[in-house]
Amino acid sequence: MTANQDGRPLADRMRPRTLEEFAGQGHLVGAGAPLARAVAGAGLHSMILWGPPGSGKTTLARLIASQYAAEFIALSAVLAGVKDVRAAVERAQACKAEGRRTVLFLDEVHRFNKAQQDAFLPWVEDGTLTFIGATTENPSFELNSALLSRARVYVLKALSREALLAILEQALADPERGLGSRAPALAPEQLEALAEAADGDARRALNLLELAADLAEETPAGVRGLDEATLAGLLAGGHRRFDKRGEAFYDQISALHKSVRGTDPDAALYWLARMLDGGCDPAYLARRILRMASEDIGNADPRGLALALDAWDAYERLGSPEGELVLAQAVAYLACAPKSNAVYRAFGAARADAARLGSLPVPLHLRNAPTKLMQGLGYGRDYRYAHDEEGGYAAGEDYFPEEMSPRRYYEPPPRGLELKIGEKLAALRAQAPAGGKRRRRADSDREKD
Repeated sequence: MTANQDGRPLADRMRPRTLEEFAGQGHLVGAGAPLARAVAGAGLHSMILWGPPGSGKTTLARLIASQYAAEFIALSAVLAGVKDVRAAVERAQACKAEGRRTVLFLDEVHRFNKAQQDAFLPWVEDGTLTFIGATTENPSFELNSALLSRARVYVLKALSREALLAILEQALADPERGLGSRAPALAPEQLEALAEAADGDARRALNLLELAADLAEETPAGVRGLDEATLAGLLAGGHRRFDKRGEAFYDQISALHKSVRGTDPDAALYWLARMLDGGCDPAYLARRILRMASEDIGNADPRGLALALDAWDAYERLGSPEGELVLAQAVAYLACAPKSNAVYRAFGAARADAARLGSLPVPLHLRNAPTKLMQGLGYGRDYRYAHDEEGGYAAGEDYFPEEMSPRRYYEPPPRGLELKIGEKLAALRAQAPAGGKRRRRADSDREKD
């Protein structure tokens, strides 16, 4: 006889009914923790539950509403609109007139735009309803400040392997809500494999267990179980948490970039593997690796930029999975290369000056003079052709606009090739005569007078 008489998925049937049945999130629901006090009746308040899928957000919202005997209205921001929010408010107003409280639970609240989020603020403000929002995305980026100021944010974590094992064992043992007679006889290592594949997601773990029950066959010993090939097929194709539009994406590319910058090839390769395992587009990674080569290695080792570009080209030729190795090669090289952000900083300072100082004219001596009129106006006059100068360098020449004092943006650090570049620039600058072209301009102006 099956325990699934009503057709509900195992993950829904096994939803915790009390805080004692809740697995994980000890920092929030452990003894004396903030949400434990709320569930115990210390005070109902609006909140945002932020955490990865399957971490218990919906369950916590239901437990809190149940503790206060509140009307529980559940909406999904994927399907609901302002009309649904208004209907929920009307229902909450009726409950308020009866002396009952209302909890409005909005799943995936980050999918509501700013106007939709504003729709229920007045009713939160006057106590008509208590708002509980659930999101997998960073509230600071996805929710408006008015809503955040009225709700406390609680951060949930992905469930540990131990918590997932406890959930799976409970589903196997519970005769009322679990798998009942369909429960397969799984070896401890098979159960651990299911927990590992769930990647911190209780819903995924229970779904995998239910699929395992469907695939289980009776063994010669008279028990229902899974052979290793069937289990491997069940677990194949799983990906780690990754969303190209979500915070996990930006957190992981940030970790990859910082590992390269921090000269840790092992960590860099791990984060590259994590992103590829999660389904990230390798072409995106190739583009970011090229950026790392310019931003963090720069002229300390210009070969890094060439290698990153070659890796991108090689990936385009090979495709996946063969091409992913060349990306790993580039990441490992860049992580081990000498680091310099001198060009990155210099270009940033130059761009800031260009924006701040406006459209300063190009000095006459630097302008091209293709016509006689331009030549007559002084275009190109007094320009010193560097190749005709001693050592191929026009010592003291000024290439900045006349209204702008010369700047020194690029300061090569004493690492890699830039050690030699810095020494060369210092030697060339030492050749510049005092006053330079600025003094020559003043002499020229006196001649005109």
